[in-house]
Amino acid sequence: MLRFLTAGESHGPALTGILDGMPAGLELDLEQINADLARRQGGHGRSGRQRIEHDEAIFLGGVEAGKTTGAPIAIRIENLDYPRQQAREKPVLTVPRPGHADLAGAIKYRLDDMRTVLERASARETAMRVAAGALARMLLAAFDIVVAGQVVAIGEEEAVPADLADVDARGRVRGSAVYVADLATGERMVERIDRARQERDTLGGIFEVQVLNAPIGLGSYVQWDRKLDGRLAQALMSIQAIKGVEIGPAFANARTPGTQVHDAIRPASEGFQRPTNRAGGLEGGVTNGQPIVVRAAMKPISTTLTPMPSIDVRTGEPALAHYQRSDICAVPAAMVVGEAMVAFVIADALLEKVGGDSVAEMRERLELMR
Repeated sequence: MLRFLTAGESHGPALTGILDGMPAGLELDLEQINADLARRQGGHGRSGRQRIEHDEAIFLGGVEAGKTTGAPIAIRIENLDYPRQQAREKPVLTVPRPGHADLAGAIKYRLDDMRTVLERASARETAMRVAAGALARMLLAAFDIVVAGQVVAIGEEEAVPADLADVDARGRVRGSAVYVADLATGERMVERIDRARQERDTLGGIFEVQVLNAPIGLGSYVQWDRKLDGRLAQALMSIQAIKGVEIGPAFANARTPGTQVHDAIRPASEGFQRPTNRAGGLEGGVTNGQPIVVRAAMKPISTTLTPMPSIDVRTGEPALAHYQRSDICAVPAAMVVGEAMVAFVIADALLEKVGGDSVAEMRERLELMR
């Protein structure tokens, strides 16, 4: 089983993570891992903190001569903003910010200072998810499985999703300020973010992740917790500010008659083919050979330049929520985190299906299954 744990606070000295279950013999590209970390910090609408932090992964264990050993992989990402934060006096936070974990977390853990909650609940934690997901993506790439994402909506601005099997489309996404394949729509999204900043507000949106070349049979229908669509949904919903997940065009499918939704199966020169992929590559919780397509809806950032009404829990009196340095829109960054989480789940499902303690053994076993 592939699993990882993270530790660390938003303004602490570092984030740390342990990735367990990665097979031996996987060659790691540190530059690519750091490039993914840089993409997470990018995207139009991010806060000024992204100009301070320059995330880089440091391996503390489980890697020798650039290859995995089969042992747990320990990773560290320094918080470069830590010394500056240490020099600042931090008043006790007693006014919870609507939309954040502040109030619920303080009640749950009986904390007097809600700053303790926001330090761990912060999306800063996702930097370590991206590092772990980058390793999972490299494992998948060893078996020609590609994970790629794109933004499809920011606020009311929507883009027509691109087929990310097209290498040029993936290149356009990486070259866009908002990680969208449709550059004209991207320009409108940038303008919409700028307008939200002027209005002292925030924006949410939708991103999509596609998995290409996944073999048939990942996941299972025999138990609820083995269904791959459920595992993907849980992984994406665990990302901060994500409030909805769909497999394929699920919400559009729900408003359409079944004969226009389900993907017909037709004979082909080699087995069968499907002219459509409205199931999003999954049937019964199992991959069916089509591209896996998942989307996630991100709510607008909860910390707004326009203070939201709240209360001071010490006095019970009305108060305005304190503004903490925050993004105007983080949908592009969330897309990178979404890619990482999807890659992790698919890599885990591949290991479950194929087994093996090394990449070489996995290749041998996969060849026997064909």
